[in-house]
Amino acid sequence: MEHQVNDLRSALELLRKLSGQLVETRVEIDPKAELAGVYRHVGAGGTVMRPTNVNGPAMLFHNIKGHADAKVLIGLLASRQRVAALLGCKKEELGRKLGACVHNPIPPVVTEKKAPCQEVIHRAEDPDFDLFQLIPAPTNTPLDAGPYLTMGMCYATHPDTGVSDVTIHRMCIQAKDELSIFLQPGSRHIGAMAERAEELGRPLPISVSIGVDPAIEVGACFEPPTTPLGFDELSVAGAIRQRPVELCNCVSIEERAIAHAEYVIEGEIQPGIRVKEDQHSHTGYAMPEFPGYLGQAFDECWLIKVKAVTHRIHPIMQTVIGPSEEHVNLAGIPTEASILQMVERALPGKIVNVYAHPSGGGKYMAVLQCRKQVPTDEGKQRQAALLAFSAFPELKHVILVDEDVDIFDTDDVLWAMNTRFQGDRDVIQIPGVRCHPLDPSSRAAYSPSILDTGISCKTIFDCTVPFSMKEAFRRAPFMEVDPQRWLHG
Repeated sequence: MEHQVNDLRSALELLRKLSGQLVETRVEIDPKAELAGVYRHVGAGGTVMRPTNVNGPAMLFHNIKGHADAKVLIGLLASRQRVAALLGCKKEELGRKLGACVHNPIPPVVTEKKAPCQEVIHRAEDPDFDLFQLIPAPTNTPLDAGPYLTMGMCYATHPDTGVSDVTIHRMCIQAKDELSIFLQPGSRHIGAMAERAEELGRPLPISVSIGVDPAIEVGACFEPPTTPLGFDELSVAGAIRQRPVELCNCVSIEERAIAHAEYVIEGEIQPGIRVKEDQHSHTGYAMPEFPGYLGQAFDECWLIKVKAVTHRIHPIMQTVIGPSEEHVNLAGIPTEASILQMVERALPGKIVNVYAHPSGGGKYMAVLQCRKQVPTDEGKQRQAALLAFSAFPELKHVILVDEDVDIFDTDDVLWAMNTRFQGDRDVIQIPGVRCHPLDPSSRAAYSPSILDTGISCKTIFDCTVPFSMKEAFRRAPFMEVDPQRWLHG
């Protein structure tokens, strides 16, 4: 019988059945820098400073210093193979599967049953209430602004429309009942909700669910234009599982949370209040971000006043290293789905597959596998690259290759660049386009062409063979055989 995944615990049970996908340890670990330092070597990958291990196992720490009753999980999604196993498909099919789910959403439902996430309830008015003690949130490096929540599913409702949405944001514990939350101005859905609530002079209720079904975590990372304001990404997870995500009513605010979460933090984003992210550490840094550098501390973070924390008995805190392969998969697979959807609508059948490459953190670089079948297909590969930039605005570089190139094999992609690419004719530059503010090269100090932080020169690297020359670029043919006879004979 197929193993059903509907929460974090059932996901871990599946990994326990798969060889080499989960390591559990009862050796005490300090969540302050030590935990991330260990996982950096075990399985972080991504853009983490080398040495690191790519496609290593997830790790579950059972003995957390200062937190006797809690566990911490890291790296659940730090392997594309593991993500595919958890979502029930082949790793090469993840982008297409997610795209199909966006087109066939199943909305969440509110359960009236006792929610597992509310087995234990702590209210802010309790005399011993303290987020630092309740939440075993790690600091990834000694320079971090504080303990961060990096895998919290933030759920809120628009004050005008009543439409709800889920997104992931970095949140730092600032006081016993306060979190800072980084909301990029004018961008993601909950940011727009908070801005509108502030205009109305009222707080925005928000729940933060930690430790959930991985389908929710991946689905939450879709962005406009694929999922515009008003699209609840929990419905993507519903489509992945072919059953709705169950929500429960919060105990202290007028909002809902993910019923099967390990932890839920309930609070309100305060209007008219901003806090300095590193107000306690004064290092100037926040935490490691997906490009591989320490993110700069933001001077104008929004403030969440926490009203309650609920959790399961023996809860599991889930965390992620910002630059790790886990972020690549969280951001990159929805990126692939978004690009495939837009290109397929405009150029049906011309793109075989898309890979959001780890070197770009799942956001900055995509490799497009192109199909040229007739002379008039020439040039459509570059049109597909332009569509990719439209589908995912934070994309910076697109590499185009032919269908005989394995886009998931970097050596093969670079082979195409070395034998099917000439810099004077195959580079297409689009300067002065908005990209992503965390790219440290997208600053005026780096280039006078950059008028504002976050603007980049978007670039296409066309490593496809001209259609008229395809015969001259046929790869050396080998006999098709099954090697198993010789390997196991």
